[in-house]
Amino acid sequence: MTVEGAAGGVPVAVLLAPGAGADRNQSALVAIDEALAPAGVAVRRMDFPYRKAGRRAPDREPVLLRSVVEEAQALATEAGCPPEAIAMGGRSMGGRMCSIAVADGLPGAALILISYPLHPPGRPERLRTEHFPRLMLPCLFLSGTRDTFGTPEELTAATAAIPGAVTHQWLEGKGHGLRGCDAAVAEVVRSFVTGLRRPG
Repeated sequence: MTVEGAAGGVPVAVLLAPGAGADRNQSALVAIDEALAPAGVAVRRMDFPYRKAGRRAPDREPVLLRSVVEEAQALATEAGCPPEAIAMGGRSMGGRMCSIAVADGLPGAALILISYPLHPPGRPERLRTEHFPRLMLPCLFLSGTRDTFGTPEELTAATAAIPGAVTHQWLEGKGHGLRGCDAAVAEVVRSFVTGLRRPG
């Protein structure tokens, strides 16, 4: 999954955000962390403020977005790298928040969007794609073929609006939770990240 046209080495850091009902120890995020370690990629698994406070209901979008920006800045400082060398994303809501933050101006090397929640289940008219035309960086979309938040056909059509290079990977027969697929998810993300070329 080499992304053409960029220069330099593999992104030196990855920021991962969990889905709405999970925390930084979500099993798929842990598996990605462990898969990237041998490549020398620093990984930061973040929690949103509501999780840190022990609440179940997600914060409002501005709070979530501010948290992504703060966590990315902290990771850049810890890894000793420019923000442009950080790939970011995560599961469902976490990945979506990272993509909106990048569309709003947060620098990054790439987006890793696992089970992107294209629309609420049963509401295909409520697309969460307003920011897609502002995504100028490589994007990985990894979803199950039976994800009720967006079919392969819906997601492929929607991502045509993204100017950056888009990579789609599908896990056959899997739903939004991608249960039992942590190793497969981690390998897809590892291949994508190590195939990137960061600004030199």
